[in-house]
Amino acid sequence: MNVKQQINEKIKEFPTIIIHRHQSPDPDAVGSQLGLANIIKASYPDKKVLTVGKQYQGFDWLGKVTEASDDDYQNALVIVVDTANQPRVDDNRYTKGKYLIKIDHHPNDDQFGDLMWVEPEASSTSELIYDLFAANNDLKMPDNAARLLYTGIIGDTGRFKYSSTSSHTFEVASKLDEYHFSITDVAQTEDAIDVAQARLAAYVYEHLTIDENGAAYVILTNEVIKDLKLGDDSTSSVVPLPGNIGEVVAWAIFVQQKEGNYRIRLRSKGPSINELAKEHDGGGHALASGAKASDDDEIKQVVQQLSEVVKQYKKENN
Repeated sequence: MNVKQQINEKIKEFPTIIIHRHQSPDPDAVGSQLGLANIIKASYPDKKVLTVGKQYQGFDWLGKVTEASDDDYQNALVIVVDTANQPRVDDNRYTKGKYLIKIDHHPNDDQFGDLMWVEPEASSTSELIYDLFAANNDLKMPDNAARLLYTGIIGDTGRFKYSSTSSHTFEVASKLDEYHFSITDVAQTEDAIDVAQARLAAYVYEHLTIDENGAAYVILTNEVIKDLKLGDDSTSSVVPLPGNIGEVVAWAIFVQQKEGNYRIRLRSKGPSINELAKEHDGGGHALASGAKASDDDEIKQVVQQLSEVVKQYKKENN
C-alpha cells in the first residue's frame, strides 16, 4: 500500500478530520486545504470535516474556514497541508488529535506527524491533493474542489512560469479543467488587486534598491502599510514584482509586523536562497523562501548576505 492509499485509509478510519495549513496563507495553502476538505466531504458525507486557521478577506472567494472546538480534536485525524515547519502551522492545536498527517511539497527539514507525504519536486501541495484523489477510486472530486486545486497550482507556479512546473503539473491542470468551473474567472480573480494594492505596487517599484550584483530589496514599514490603508493580507500581491525587472536576480521584501519585527519574503531567478532563509528563522524552496528579521541590523545582514549569494551565483555561472 503506497502513501496515498495509506492516507485514504486513515481518512476512512476517523469520524472527524481537521485540516490545518500555514500562517499568512497563499493560494496553494488555501486551495489544498479547502480542496481536500471538499473531496473528503463529497466522498464520505457522514464524516465531520473541519478547516481551521485565520480567515483572510482576500481569500473569501475561495471559501471560508470553520470553527473547531477543543473537543473536536479528541479522536480526530489531523492533516497539515503545505506547511514545511511546525512554527508556521496556523492554530497550534494541530498536535491535539489522535493521528497526524503531513502533506507538503517543501523540503522536509522539519519532519513531523505520524505519517508524512512530502514531495519537494511537486509544483504545489494542490498538485499532490489531486494525486491523492487520482490514486484512490473511492474518492470523489466535486467541481469546487477542482477549482480550488487549480487555483493553488497556478498560484504556486506563477501561472506555470516557475521552474517547479513539470509535465505532470500541466497534466493535472488539464484534468482539473475538465470540471465545471471557469479557469478564466480563477485567473482574473487571482490577479485582481484593489486600489491600495496598486499603490503599494507603485511604492515597491519606486523604493526598490538594486545593487551592482542584481540583489534587490524593499522595506515595507507599518507606517507605509497604514498610509496605504492595507490589510495584513495585502502585501503578498507585490512579492513577484521585483522579478519583472531584468537586472534583478534575487530579492527580499521586508514586511514589518505589528510587533515591530519583520517578515521576509525571499525570491530568486537562479541562486538558491533557502539556506539564507534558514539562518534567519525561516526556510522554504531554493527559489522561494521566507524568513524573519528582528530589527534594522538583521535587515542589513540579510541584504548583505543576499548580495553575496547573487555575486557567487553569477561568478559560478559566467
